Amino acid sequence: MMKPEPCLGLMSINIALKLTLLLLLLLNFVGMSLVLSADDYNRNDFPTDFVFGSGTSAYQWEGAVNEDGRTPSIWDTYAHAGFVHGDNADIACDGYHKYKEDVKLMVETGLDAYRLSISWSRLIPNGRGPINPKGLQFYNNFINELISNGIQPHVTLHNFDLPQALEDEYGGWVSPKIIRDFTNYADVCFREFGDRVLYWNTVNEPNVFTIGGYDEGTTPPTRCSPPFCKKYNSSRGDSTTEPYLAVHHILLSHSSAVRLYRRKYKDKQHGFIGIAVYSFGFIPANDTDEDWAATQRARDFFIGWILGPLVHGDYPISMKTNAGSRIPTFSDRESAQLKGSCDFIGVIFYDNLNITDNSIALKRNLRDYDTDMAAQLIFGPALFSNEEYPVTPWTLREELNIMKILYGNPPIFIYENGQRTPRNSSLQDVKRVEYLHGYIGAVLDSIRDGSNIKGYFAWSFMDVFELLDGYNASFGLYYVDRDDPKLKRYPKLSAEWYGNFLKGGNTSGVGAIELEKDSSLVSIGRLSQ
Repeated sequence: MMKPEPCLGLMSINIALKLTLLLLLLLNFVGMSLVLSADDYNRNDFPTDFVFGSGTSAYQWEGAVNEDGRTPSIWDTYAHAGFVHGDNADIACDGYHKYKEDVKLMVETGLDAYRLSISWSRLIPNGRGPINPKGLQFYNNFINELISNGIQPHVTLHNFDLPQALEDEYGGWVSPKIIRDFTNYADVCFREFGDRVLYWNTVNEPNVFTIGGYDEGTTPPTRCSPPFCKKYNSSRGDSTTEPYLAVHHILLSHSSAVRLYRRKYKDKQHGFIGIAVYSFGFIPANDTDEDWAATQRARDFFIGWILGPLVHGDYPISMKTNAGSRIPTFSDRESAQLKGSCDFIGVIFYDNLNITDNSIALKRNLRDYDTDMAAQLIFGPALFSNEEYPVTPWTLREELNIMKILYGNPPIFIYENGQRTPRNSSLQDVKRVEYLHGYIGAVLDSIRDGSNIKGYFAWSFMDVFELLDGYNASFGLYYVDRDDPKLKRYPKLSAEWYGNFLKGGNTSGVGAIELEKDSSLVSIGRLSQ
């Protein structure tokens, strides 16, 4: 069993940044030779306690949104407002009713672990107060089904789905009242499921959750203020302060839940608690001092925003300097409680950013998180469409090496990593196989570099409702036929490849091609093109 060390910083931020730039220069020099340095590998090349898994989340997979006492979350409200191509997850994959069938698929694939999330509004419909017995029964049944089949549950408490009741009552994450309610919710989960769950993730992607939800207004709960609203005009919110305020309360909620767990449950349950951050490959657009500095600022604003307080007890210097009084401060007690309040870090990684300096933005009188960063982010076309991501695994290796330096080499789980394809493209998802092959190889390279990586989870186990894409795009190892009333699942080539790897098979490019030719995947008319 893994015994992660606390996330403690080993050096000052200034020294770490200098070493980071040296490391980046070295990796830039090595360059393309890192693409597939771990090209031909198998599972035995990984540490014996390394776990491989996959995952989904509650709103994206469960469905049954109006059944057995569940109440709406902010994600329900967002989807039903038509923001996701008119799609919603009222039915999703119907995992609420089909979880036993899906666990069988997990066993067939050979997963060690499965990452799920709990719907707060299914377990505690009003956000606080009485537990919903039907919700409690479902999660007990699901967790028991995983355990009885030898699959280790990794449980996330919040994945973009705050109960709408708390958003309506006091604004959710922008209010300090959320700290008490989240801690009480976590207490229920630890008490009811902690005898079987060893790995807890408090909040998924707090960085992009708050950027989208409280600055740009592009994701739930769509709070923003002009001129910073990117897609939807909002009548509530303040983009200049609320992203910082929401993250502040998320961090304090996290540390409060961790403190509770360590005081009340750790000695009996022996579990571990972390938080998952969304990362990119951060790449300077030009080899200039200004773009290198902007790249490190972007890394501070995306990653250091979350990990800085958890490792060093405070926000990065660049954030405090640029945001000034708009970013809240931690008291000495809060800083001490935050520092070391994670047993591991979850990393979400898909794609890269090219970054140029935008220091001129700091001269504006009215600023938000984006302008405070003083960096122009050049996203690839795949981020806001259903196009495939480029396969550049060396950028994941670079970021993992940088995290090792900046944050004291914490234990890391790669909690999401996967390839987007159009939903109805083909069961022969060769591009997803190429992506998984490259990035799992990059994880192996990172382990050999000395990074303390404990597990890899392919996103997603099956095609689910995606936050930005709805059902237009696919990340799944398994296809879900949404035209079938029973939502039949079909394995894709990637499921066969991943299963072959997990069972000790060869992963070379030739092996993947042979698997494609020999695969006995079921053909569905419109998918066999």
